[in-house]
Amino acid sequence: MFAVLKTGGKQYKVQAGDVLRVEKLAADAGETIQFDEVLMLGGDAPVVGAPLVDGAAVKAEVIDQIKGEKLIHFVKRRRKHSSKRTKGHRQKLTLIKITEILASGATKAAPKAAAKAAPKAAPAADAADDLTQLTGVGPAAAKKLNDAGLTSFAQIAALSADDIAAIDAIKVKPEWVEQAKELAKG
Repeated sequence: MFAVLKTGGKQYKVQAGDVLRVEKLAADAGETIQFDEVLMLGGDAPVVGAPLVDGAAVKAEVIDQIKGEKLIHFVKRRRKHSSKRTKGHRQKLTLIKITEILASGATKAAPKAAAKAAPKAAPAADAADDLTQLTGVGPAAAKKLNDAGLTSFAQIAALSADDIAAIDAIKVKPEWVEQAKELAKG
């Protein structure tokens, strides 16, 4: 079985056990990565995606981060007393080994940022309010309040003096609590 995958703006025809040099990926040596952009699966029953094959993926192991061969860019302008310039470039590449091709049942990898933000989500009972309606709370302060777990006016209105002192992310002002009580009422 083979697959045609897309990475780094290029397409590669791969089989299990193949070693490839692809555009630099953000992974360390020894890590397992998954390519979800599979354009075609080949074998006994070929499947062509439109544009991607649903549920298909290619798993690979990162062998090393390398640099490609040096390319020389030489410019010479003709005529007497003209200029010449030589520039070299080595492209950064990732060396990977294809471990398996998954025709179906590939797990969609959640972005790392979404996985980190999930535990900080507010309880479902409290609807998120626009905290910038409080006087003195801008977008940056609202983000810090959200990171501290305060997403609604009701949560801020329920804060006691001890709770305010315990919040390290931002200095909550007592007038914010009073305003939040008024806004929570409606």
